[in-house]
Amino acid sequence: MLTRPDTSPTEHGPPLALYRGTVRHARLKPVVHRFAYAMSAILIDLDRLAEADAFARFFSVNRPNLISFNERDHGPRDGSRLRPWVDALLAKAGCDCPARIHLLCYPRVLGYVFNPLSVYFCADRSGQTIALIYEVHNTFGQSHCYVEPLNVPLRAGNPIEQRCAKRFYVSPFMEMDLQYRFTIVPPAETVGLHIRATGRDGPVFFASFFARRVPATTAALLKTVLQTLAITWKVTAAIHLEALRLWQKGLKLQPRPAAPAAYSLPDHRRKGRGPQAADGGLRRAGP
Repeated sequence: MLTRPDTSPTEHGPPLALYRGTVRHARLKPVVHRFAYAMSAILIDLDRLAEADAFARFFSVNRPNLISFNERDHGPRDGSRLRPWVDALLAKAGCDCPARIHLLCYPRVLGYVFNPLSVYFCADRSGQTIALIYEVHNTFGQSHCYVEPLNVPLRAGNPIEQRCAKRFYVSPFMEMDLQYRFTIVPPAETVGLHIRATGRDGPVFFASFFARRVPATTAALLKTVLQTLAITWKVTAAIHLEALRLWQKGLKLQPRPAAPAAYSLPDHRRKGRGPQAADGGLRRAGP
């Protein structure tokens, strides 16, 4: 049975934080295409959801509000608690049970959300990051998690560097035979996510989100919604707009393969297993 290390959540800052920054995408091949959008995200402590629910007047957890977070949007997407699901997933990857788990994601705005990428930051009781889970959603209602423990302790001030093979269909204009490289600055006063996709002939695509933390007060949340045009509607609209622009530039649609297993474990944990074998007893994160 999984047991969690003793920890005092109140010693680790507020249960909810707000990050304002910029999302940037750059397509390098076969055509050059770039864009950038102002965007905001929340960082929420999965062990302190009740506190986050009472943190600001127009923010709620697992219930409707102007801005909200719902566990149904992540993991198995059935409304069950996320913390046990993450614990079990990390155990499958051979990782110790974390003392703290924070999820960086977009919130619901008036009940709607689309998260192209959400990141679970899993830390020990000292605050040291021990694993990351990259949860990817596509516009076809599918999702996939890349589970990546840290193989060596993270040195203070250094970003996290991780690599894995692409196993999930995201953009209809992006081939599957790619390798991802993640460069992550864990959330503190700032947070940074940088993803490079590389093919046989070199880098194909870059995406990044760099943001600065602001207090998640009621006023700040309302200001964020107004400044970013309701955050998540902007994400969905931007995805379809940029897809149209790529199509106009002559890119061809890539065939969509069957959805993979709900998650990918590190390569050394996958040896000798088929793509479905990694599911174990966990519920699948399907549509």
